[in-house]
Amino acid sequence: MKAGMCALALAEISAAVAPGAHAVLIMDQAGWHTTAKLNLPANITILPLPPRSPELNPVENLWQFMRQNWLSNRVFESYDQIVALCCDAWNRLRDRPWRVMSIGRRAWAHA
Repeated sequence: MKAGMCALALAEISAAVAPGAHAVLIMDQAGWHTTAKLNLPANITILPLPPRSPELNPVENLWQFMRQNWLSNRVFESYDQIVALCCDAWNRLRDRPWRVMSIGRRAWAHA
């Protein structure tokens, strides 16, 4: 997600925050998350993860699960096939909320 897309995502999140509330988003330190060009809405604060710490970012585990189960060991014939297979993998994961919860859960955070 480039800075422009990140800004659009932040605007959507900002609009979903209840009036008078404030959202804290935990994000990795990708350049488009930390650029000074990013117009951060007033009701959002970004809490950056430490560098090189994918174990703290549950979405990294979701990507790994999708690669291992639906996207690995393939030769893609075209860009369109890659997009279609990634969308299919995402939709399969979306249809398994219990799997998302189990992959993203951190035992040490719920002890």
